[in-house]
Amino acid sequence: MTQTPNRSPVRYITTAIPFVNAAPHLGFALEVIQADTLARFHRQQGEDVRFLAGTDENSIKNVRAAEAAGDSVADFVARNAARFQALPRTLNLSYDDFIRTSVDPRHTPGVTKLWQTCCENGDIYKRSYKGLYCVGCEQFYRPDELIDGRCPEHDAPLEEIEEENWFFRLSNYTGRLRDLYRKGTIRVVPHARQNEISALIERGLEDFSISRSAERARGWGIPVPGDPGQVIYVWFDALANYITALGYGTDEAELARYWTGTSARDHVIGKGITRFHAVYWPAILLSAGLPLPTRILVHGYLTTEGRKISKSLGNAIDPTVYAERFGTDALRYFLLRHIRTTEDGDISLERFEKAYKSELAGQLGNLVHRTLSMIERYRGGTLCEPSPEFSDHDPLIPQALGLQETVTAHLNAYAFDRALDAIWKLVAEANKYVADQQPWAHAKAVAAAQSADERQEAATRLNDSLYSIALTLQIIAEALTPFMPTVCAQLLQKLGLEEGDDGQRPGLAGAPIAAGAPLFPMDPVAP
Repeated sequence: MTQTPNRSPVRYITTAIPFVNAAPHLGFALEVIQADTLARFHRQQGEDVRFLAGTDENSIKNVRAAEAAGDSVADFVARNAARFQALPRTLNLSYDDFIRTSVDPRHTPGVTKLWQTCCENGDIYKRSYKGLYCVGCEQFYRPDELIDGRCPEHDAPLEEIEEENWFFRLSNYTGRLRDLYRKGTIRVVPHARQNEISALIERGLEDFSISRSAERARGWGIPVPGDPGQVIYVWFDALANYITALGYGTDEAELARYWTGTSARDHVIGKGITRFHAVYWPAILLSAGLPLPTRILVHGYLTTEGRKISKSLGNAIDPTVYAERFGTDALRYFLLRHIRTTEDGDISLERFEKAYKSELAGQLGNLVHRTLSMIERYRGGTLCEPSPEFSDHDPLIPQALGLQETVTAHLNAYAFDRALDAIWKLVAEANKYVADQQPWAHAKAVAAAQSADERQEAATRLNDSLYSIALTLQIIAEALTPFMPTVCAQLLQKLGLEEGDDGQRPGLAGAPIAAGAPLFPMDPVAP
């Protein structure tokens, strides 16, 4: 009998695709860093991960921004899309794929097929409509959803639009969506966001418009099949990117592996677009007969002085400002630890600098440099295997050995901040261990020993204490790698633990250890 070969678990992770009406800002950096950390973590667990990002280019919002800039829409979106495509260098992102919805040859055929499939299943029809529209959200709002008559997301007045559009029969899926959420087929994290979606479904879902007049869109967008006077609504278009990037409607080999063939389809999004991803998108997929997303992580907003960071609000912060001054991994660390994963969080240069100096340079950086310098000074840059009784009596190692399990549990729950809290708790314990064990005192005892036995006993205590800290640093580096990949690679290199061509690391004993320059200079490069 032929045996089926063991295969790695397969996981698909996506970010939302942002409008390209302006350059990327720090609020979007939060999202892509969260998603990248998940992708790196699951790869570290041996999973086959596909990580997708992209840009949402077929919107009226982009058209108007191009007009305001006095530029052609194609040139305008290409220029801004290039800035998003550069983020992997700025933020050290590990995308497997990046899709631009206006030019990628996979996208238009896939969107067209999705439209035609939903149409064939009786879920698309045409009628006249009048409503209040926010171009910033690319969304119609009911009057009771507004705040003082203004958009709740952008604090801006809405436009009254009346035109004939194509509609999707969302109302047909009220019962099925209710049951799916009750059964846990789709999970929205945090649970409070899922409760909001369930409440929305319970109130009854209304059909929604999935096209815009080509005139209002200035001819920009994907034409509605058979109706060139209309273009496909940007959200129907944009949501489809999660499957068109896998070849839906073109070459569907990747779709079979990462969408229909996996049980882990994770979307990472901001809270302002939860309805689109947790209601509209599952309904469209049900209509098309495709599997649904399994988990949707909804993060909060990044704020400055209490106000949401937004291109539309004019308070956007360029992530390169922080990355160039403090380092990419320092930026990743701050956003993942000091912005609670599913809550809004405020950022300022002062708060960032305090965390950098206290936690990165002062706690982890100081622990690394101090320990490795002692290994160079007292042990000539190498450690021996610890004594036989070492693991039974050393107080630090049991805590270190339990770290990865704790971090894994938190990351499986999307709790980036709690995972980093656990790592820094071990950093604090390691710093306390150095103060308690005083390896320098053991080194003095070696030099002052009167007999070979005394010298050997002191040398063993010295080697064991330094080995304990070095092993703890290795465990910290491995647990911290999804969060801060560059710094952790540098730390493992300092410990002499770089992976070989076979993907295996050497043992700590006998490895060439060198302190080198501090991981986090106390005075980073000035802006």
